[in-house]
Amino acid sequence: MAGRTAGIRGTGPRAVRVKAPGKINVSLRVGPPREDGYHSVASVYLAVSLYEEITATVTDEPGVTVTVDGQGSLNLPMAEIPLDSSNLAAQAASLLAELSENSTGVHLNITKRVPIAGGMGGGSADAAAALLACDALWNSGFSRDELAKIAVDLGADVPFALIGGTAVGLGVGEQLTPAISKTPLHWVLVTSPFGLSTPAVYRTLDDLRLAAGHEPPELPEIDPQVLGAMRAGDAHALAELLHNDLQDAALELAPGLRDVLDAGKEAGALAGIVSGSGPTVAFLAESADHGETIDALLASTGLSTELVSGPAHGARIVSDYIA
Repeated sequence: MAGRTAGIRGTGPRAVRVKAPGKINVSLRVGPPREDGYHSVASVYLAVSLYEEITATVTDEPGVTVTVDGQGSLNLPMAEIPLDSSNLAAQAASLLAELSENSTGVHLNITKRVPIAGGMGGGSADAAAALLACDALWNSGFSRDELAKIAVDLGADVPFALIGGTAVGLGVGEQLTPAISKTPLHWVLVTSPFGLSTPAVYRTLDDLRLAAGHEPPELPEIDPQVLGAMRAGDAHALAELLHNDLQDAALELAPGLRDVLDAGKEAGALAGIVSGSGPTVAFLAESADHGETIDALLASTGLSTELVSGPAHGARIVSDYIA
């Protein structure tokens, strides 16, 4: 993809702040391992109102630097976040710099709110926010769709964090089709003080299937009833349809999550599901008030909780300014 003609360096903003959402996999079906080592999936993504935030600032020195801080009540193991070129946001900025004619050195300050290694796409949200922030910072001129195509090279969840809302993801999750879902759905998240490695969860899923003699379809499909329930905003119908093929693997690696699922049921949640590869657990409520009740009951037991709703918007510029 060719880079775009930028404005004259120095005339644009010196800093841009962007926020991008975490996500819940409302339905996630996983095929067998492919020859390339990945798995085909059929996922219904729901962006939720828990946002990562990145401030990208022009630097005099070339290259990309990263700092991280955290806000909110979530358990955030900050020491696990790389601050070098392996950071996904740094990779996003470096990739866009190669495609932008007037790129500069840039410092990325990441404010973490989405659980780290929690199955909610926090790193992908960081990458999406970095793409949008650096595009504005350097006046690169890429459209949202063009940025989404660039984002595919960074990970399957990154394009969705750019687009937000509700979408069906096929392939490895990067083939996105937006879905209609306008009525807010309310969730209570229970986070853990530890993360789970996504590759380890997938390997565990493969091992469990092999031991059980289960052969999933090569190309998994979405149950259309899931999309119907979301389109109608029918939380009770959706509660019967939540599904995650990775959940048993996450429970195998983190057995204590079974107690969390039981606690949510006792607190009156319509349903609970491990989000993506875990260990974050998402509980569906019938309304905002019901969510507050569930949240209070779970928090009273010492669990770390967060009330969210979705669909939420994708990556969005919050501010740009001359620093």
